[in-house]
Amino acid sequence: MATQVKLKAQPRRQVGHSAARKLKARGLVPAIVYGGGQPPQPLQIAARDINAIMSHASGENVLVELQIDGETAARTALVQEVQHEPVSGDIIHLDFQAVSMDQTIQAEVPLEPVGTPVGVKNFGGLLEQSLRALLIECLPRDLPDRIQVDVAQLNIGDAIHVRDIQFPPGVKPKAQPELTAFSVLAPVVEEEVAVAPEAAAGQPEVITEKKEEGEAATAPTAGAKEKAPKEKEQTK
Repeated sequence: MATQVKLKAQPRRQVGHSAARKLKARGLVPAIVYGGGQPPQPLQIAARDINAIMSHASGENVLVELQIDGETAARTALVQEVQHEPVSGDIIHLDFQAVSMDQTIQAEVPLEPVGTPVGVKNFGGLLEQSLRALLIECLPRDLPDRIQVDVAQLNIGDAIHVRDIQFPPGVKPKAQPELTAFSVLAPVVEEEVAVAPEAAAGQPEVITEKKEEGEAATAPTAGAKEKAPKEKEQTK
């Protein structure tokens, strides 16, 4: 099930890129919480606190009790989106969705294959994962970190569809039942194409023996009569 932890936050009064850079310099991460019948509220959270929570979570579906300065009651919220800096990977922004523990929510959870398919192990097939994540509906307390799917029995040509997946109690898929989640493809066999070498490629040049002066260019054909050379008329 999704991790549920306590997290301290403070209201954030300034927004924008300049304000975000100043927060980063102070070791803070900008965030926002929305939903729960209240207007969106900008927040700021200590980077060390959110990094500690996310580093121990097996996924990004984390339930938190937001303890916001100035508010008497904590807000239960789901980490909806985490933005990372492209180069360093540091968390640069968080979106929280306020939830009620007795109302169903929708969230995307990752699909994880378990085991090595028979078609891969014995016949050299390829496991193809068509769905990396799946939209589900459940109560917040039933929200899974991920959904594991046993693919060990798949042979060449077999597939697992959404309707075939065993979901945890209280979890319902929102995707179409006939969608393919996993399948095992036949191995790709490369055809060998014989390429004939060019006749002249790499062959040394053949030099024929120089014909002697006066030798006929071509030999007479068989049965042909040799013509006598015409005598030159003598001049008187």
